Amino acid sequence: MPGVLPVAATAMTATVAVHMALVAFGNITDFGTNQQFVQHVLAMDTTFRDPDLMWRAIESPALQNTAYVAVIAWETVTAAVLLYATGLWFRALRRGPADRADRARAASTAGLVMVLLLFGLGFLAIGGEWFAMWQSSKWNGLDAAARNVLLALAALVVVHLPPGPRAHDTLRPGGP
Repeated sequence: MPGVLPVAATAMTATVAVHMALVAFGNITDFGTNQQFVQHVLAMDTTFRDPDLMWRAIESPALQNTAYVAVIAWETVTAAVLLYATGLWFRALRRGPADRADRARAASTAGLVMVLLLFGLGFLAIGGEWFAMWQSSKWNGLDAAARNVLLALAALVVVHLPPGPRAHDTLRPGGP
């Protein structure tokens, strides 16, 4: 019977994997909706339009679309890495000892760090601060980005928790 932590790590990795797969799928099949989001954020056209910040704006549709396609590609690769990690976790659960979970842990870490880079660095830092997305009441994705960062961080913590003693290791003959 597998320990609780590997099961939790499998569940958390699978949750983020499916979420990222759906995000990528949505952006691919409904390209225009979030394309508008990226265009407005990069153009900074719904911010306070402070002249001291507007030099940062990217108004070129070609550059805006390139950035959006790069985001979709990153999301797709991230989903693939996390789905692969989920498969490794399931294999480790079937096979037994926790030391076999090293590959699953490494793959999960790579995928979860990719989520953190996209939503933490990409959306919170670059979109939120550099492009002043926080100033926009209409094209502000900071709450959604923060949810993604928190989900990935929680999963990363669970994936890296030490296994700890098993119940049978703490029981002694004659009582606990």
